[in-house]
Amino acid sequence: MLDQAENPRAGEELNLPALQKYLQKALPNLDAPLEILQFPSGHSNLTYLLRAGESEIVLRRPPFGRKPKSGHDMRREWRMLEALQGAFPYSPKALHFCEDTAIFGAPFYIMERIHGLILRKNIPTDLSLPPAELRKLCEHLIDVHKELHALNYQDLGLADFGKPAGYVARQISGWTRRYRDARTPNVPAFEKVMTWLEANLPPERGSAIIHNDYRFDNLVLDPKTYRVIGVLDWEMATIGDPLMDLGASLAYWIQADDPSELRNMRLGPTDAPGALTRQEVIQRYLQGSEVPENDLVFYYVYGLFRLAGIAQQIYWRFYHEQTRDKRFQHFDQIVAILERASLRAMEEDSI
Repeated sequence: MLDQAENPRAGEELNLPALQKYLQKALPNLDAPLEILQFPSGHSNLTYLLRAGESEIVLRRPPFGRKPKSGHDMRREWRMLEALQGAFPYSPKALHFCEDTAIFGAPFYIMERIHGLILRKNIPTDLSLPPAELRKLCEHLIDVHKELHALNYQDLGLADFGKPAGYVARQISGWTRRYRDARTPNVPAFEKVMTWLEANLPPERGSAIIHNDYRFDNLVLDPKTYRVIGVLDWEMATIGDPLMDLGASLAYWIQADDPSELRNMRLGPTDAPGALTRQEVIQRYLQGSEVPENDLVFYYVYGLFRLAGIAQQIYWRFYHEQTRDKRFQHFDQIVAILERASLRAMEEDSI
């Protein structure tokens, strides 16, 4: 489906007069009356469509309510997009950054809008995407992911962007702390998963630019060729172990033989006929590189635990009435499902 913007959700409206006045100076070519719409997807940083006459651009700002300490750094997200210009053709063009919180209480940035197709939970019935074509698309998605990991981040001025040394261990300790801090009384403790991850840390396997949220519904496709033309949502991008990035993506790659409770929460058509399995995703990504099976299970379990941590941080805001977004009211159930999936992978030693 084409990503359609709607009227902003209650409590997430922007100050139209203040933004219009600011943009008249910041982006003088945007001289028509401004209309503000909001993209309905996304659970963290908020994304708005700004329409002025025939022109359309996109604004990103932090969510309202509590902000995790290291999350929602708009300047950091902006810096990554700037660095990728000309090096990674799928990243949106960065247009303007504003750190003046007087406009509407938070820093924000503006980027180009990429028009195209975003596939979500189910393939629309009017799309011609037979199994063989979906398989090719899955392979292409993995190749684009590898293309990102192959970039020389030092040449792009990102040598100081992250802390690659000790990245794996730091992610486990960090997500353990963040999950405990955000835990509400109605979600599982995840202690067995945390202990297992700490006891099964794999060796460091290099460093790269990692997206940290690379999945179907963050990719814009050409609606005719089904090739990637845009990669969105760079708020969690950093420098780290690329196999941890793969693990984060595997958590979203829900396949046809997964339990129904897991399949019901998928965000892409990864269980449709023709889609690769998680093992096939790994094989395509590694293409002959040897990684012990136990380490691959670690990356997958890490991805599930990390996703649970993200969901719980979002649910914490809903639980404490810092957001009224009804999409988040059942995230406690998602957290429980992810714990069961983690335990199953650990016990079966499989992905």
